[in-house]
Amino acid sequence: MQLHQLPSTTIHKKKRRGQGYGSGKGGHTSGRGQKGQRTRGTIAIWFEGGQLPQIRRFPFVRGKGRFQTLKPRTTILNLTVLNRLPKNSVVNPKTLLAAKLVKERALSTHTIKILGRGEITIPLTVEVLTSQKAAAKIVAAGGKVNRVESH
Repeated sequence: MQLHQLPSTTIHKKKRRGQGYGSGKGGHTSGRGQKGQRTRGTIAIWFEGGQLPQIRRFPFVRGKGRFQTLKPRTTILNLTVLNRLPKNSVVNPKTLLAAKLVKERALSTHTIKILGRGEITIPLTVEVLTSQKAAAKIVAAGGKVNRVESH
């Protein structure tokens, strides 16, 4: 029999970290150093030593939506979508909601704008924001535009 053929007789216990004496860690400080705030318990990760915290240094935007942008969002529709509407109808947020082209949730928080991608084949009266290109295509199809946003 040789040395490497002997059966293993040693069992190592798992070290119990940070449990004081007998943990295999060391001594009475359990790896936390001597004195100080971090030896006695946990502190919040945003704690900055007592100075005015970052969350209070910034402007007072509080509440559930504090990480959203402050500018209003826009729901974009293209001209090809408007071909689903009946001929000579008025395009406003209520008719777009009835035709299920926009969601009800978007009406309360977003503005609606029509962009000029695609073609329109029916005459419509548009009462929402449109791009200049979209307005030209709507008028060329025999419709009217009441609100145009220019850039």
